Amino acid sequence: MAAAAGDDPDVLRLENLDTDLAPPDVAVLATVKALAGGTGNSWLPLTGLPVLREAVAADLHRRTGRTYDPDGQVVITSGGTAAVMPVLLSVAEPGDRVVLTDPTYAGLLQRVWLAGARPSLVPLRVEKGHWRLDREALGQSPKAAALLLMSPSMPSGVVLDHDDWQTVAQVCDRTGAYLVYDAAMERVVFDGHPRIHPCRVDDLAERTIVIGSVSKEYRMIGWRIGWIAGPADIMRRIRMAVIYNTTVASGFAQHGAAAALTDPSGAGVPEAVREYQLRHDVMLDQLAGLPVVRAAGGWSCLLDAEALGMRAALLSQRLLRRGRVAATPMTAWGGAVATRHVRLVFSNEPVSRLSDLRLRVEAALA
Repeated sequence: MAAAAGDDPDVLRLENLDTDLAPPDVAVLATVKALAGGTGNSWLPLTGLPVLREAVAADLHRRTGRTYDPDGQVVITSGGTAAVMPVLLSVAEPGDRVVLTDPTYAGLLQRVWLAGARPSLVPLRVEKGHWRLDREALGQSPKAAALLLMSPSMPSGVVLDHDDWQTVAQVCDRTGAYLVYDAAMERVVFDGHPRIHPCRVDDLAERTIVIGSVSKEYRMIGWRIGWIAGPADIMRRIRMAVIYNTTVASGFAQHGAAAALTDPSGAGVPEAVREYQLRHDVMLDQLAGLPVVRAAGGWSCLLDAEALGMRAALLSQRLLRRGRVAATPMTAWGGAVATRHVRLVFSNEPVSRLSDLRLRVEAALA
């Protein structure tokens, strides 16, 4: 879809999970300083710079209340998505089931296949205008090696609540599965929804592997810096898988990431979340009366193409050709729930550009 939209300035770019909000100044300055001084221009240490692993451990302590050993329980990766594969290779054998939601991020779903495992999809349901996890279906999940979940989740924007995480804990206890928790958007939450970290629920922390990054919360997509943290026993395997998969993440960028995580002013995260919510709300106002589901957080929401009488791929084509709107059909983002939807990303277009979305969509539907 990005290729089809090209560089036409009139196209409303709702297809790509980029953002036009600037990264933190402290991260830019730290990265430039590292480049100028040659700091971080090394293969070593292969598990990530100590300054960043310590920053990650401290940030996780604030979020979870748990102490993580920066040396034994944290490893730095080349972005959050790149962390998924070494985790899956460490926890799942070929043919094992991995539970995900339907819909889910395609980058998670496809890596399950690449790891030789089998996706087992649990549907999200729309209740009172919001996505909700089907806890009954999740509770009936067959034996699995892992549950691979996001909150807020792409592309739906669902935020899992305490009861959701309790059900996850019960499934992990019953099946022996790990929870692989993608926390990339953890603080991008709207409407006062409570942020419940799974490591604070029951005994789930002992089975939880956390994947994080600076891409979404800190608007540092191009830095490609992420991390994995979890119980020491499984982290021994994960560290080896990370090293032999990518060797090491960019040293220069690691200094920028550490500066963002340790910035006492918050590195602009609260301000960015307020702007994303404003854009989301403007988009929902523009689409009032259409089958679009409100996101509880994240960078995107979903429009039900089949409720409008067409396939998602066709709606996507018509949006681009008639309305000059680039929007991605969710044909590779899950099962029956995902494939009926088109994703609308609001992280990369200002409110002024979203103000004529209604007219554009009406042109596509005419």
